[in-house]
Amino acid sequence: MKRVAMLSVHGYFDPKPLLGATDTGGQVVYVLELAKALARREGYKVDIFTRNFEGRLPEEAVNEDVRVVRIPAGSDEFIPKEELLPVLDELVDNMERYIVKNGLEYDIFHSHYWDAGYVAMKIAARFNHWFVHTSHSLGAWKKERFKDVSGAEEMFHFEERIAREKVIFQHARGITATSQAEYDNYKHYYDFENENMVIIPPGVDIEVFHPLQEGENEPETGLPENYILALARIDHNKGFDLLVHSFALLAPENPDLCLVIGGGSKNPKQPEIDLKNELMEIATSYNLQDRVLLPGYVPDELMAPYYRNARVFVLSSRFEPFGMTVIEAMACGTPVVVTSLGGIRHFLNHDKDAMTVNPKNTEEMSLAIDKILKNNSLRKNLIENGLKTVYEKFTWDAIAAQHIDFFNRLS
Repeated sequence: MKRVAMLSVHGYFDPKPLLGATDTGGQVVYVLELAKALARREGYKVDIFTRNFEGRLPEEAVNEDVRVVRIPAGSDEFIPKEELLPVLDELVDNMERYIVKNGLEYDIFHSHYWDAGYVAMKIAARFNHWFVHTSHSLGAWKKERFKDVSGAEEMFHFEERIAREKVIFQHARGITATSQAEYDNYKHYYDFENENMVIIPPGVDIEVFHPLQEGENEPETGLPENYILALARIDHNKGFDLLVHSFALLAPENPDLCLVIGGGSKNPKQPEIDLKNELMEIATSYNLQDRVLLPGYVPDELMAPYYRNARVFVLSSRFEPFGMTVIEAMACGTPVVVTSLGGIRHFLNHDKDAMTVNPKNTEEMSLAIDKILKNNSLRKNLIENGLKTVYEKFTWDAIAAQHIDFFNRLS
């Protein structure tokens, strides 16, 4: 029996996560799906360690071979990931007590994001073991993109994060990068190279995300018949404002076309509310307030229908370590327009399985969307090639097999 300890300590980590809640997005999906795919391999069990807060259950089963284990640290209040460092040593101590008390032994420790890397580095050392690390995002890379934003250092504590990332990278026995861009950024920003660093992309659950099957009933979404879709946390870096400007260029020639920006938390906090208001102000300035829709949190059962019924899916991020929503949309048979500032671009071919654009060039983005809307031959090719790409590169079972090969190499 191989027992794996995954660590993903920030955000709301649940067997069925509330995507869009603060600090709860693609990384949570990644860790859950990887854990489940590993457990589908004979002889693997996975515990996912995260921080406990707000009186949540200390343990919760995902399935018979995967569970979420919540370890207390600090107060019982939610703590944003940028403010977690002061409680991480307590998390290490309490995680060690939990492992010892329950007589657990782990063959692999695998951390996700720098905060979990800090915990994994210390907990693995206490058990005289090694760990594997996946950054998902790099502090120095993010810092560069916020260099012109006032107060960014006070908000994100970049220098503190970067210093600890450097130590984590040196201590990890192996590192997985989710894209070529991320792989290259270790060298570019940290002057770090390691023979035990590999590129393994995220995957997609093809049991959930797929074209509508014969005899399958599509749930009612409440969305208009003709729409462009974006779906993510409501966050500045997702470039939704850029997308609204691009949509304004398309709107006059497509009078029945709407823009749907889905995602966000069930109980949005003020920053999310402020950004939604900003997006609607932009829409109103173009007299498009009735055609730009912000439905908010999207429940799991409606995710695939949202993708499937869209004319085009757009990832408009100013920066994006990977972009898992893109492969979910592709798996549903929806053509995609993808930011050139995201890691997933290295896995796709422009004009073949995706249209790649610079989202800061709103005219370029609008032209790519318009081309898909008007060119049926292109649309058909993007759908067919997108599905082929997903099945060849991005199923979670294939991704789990790559991880197991890597773990075995390090053992």
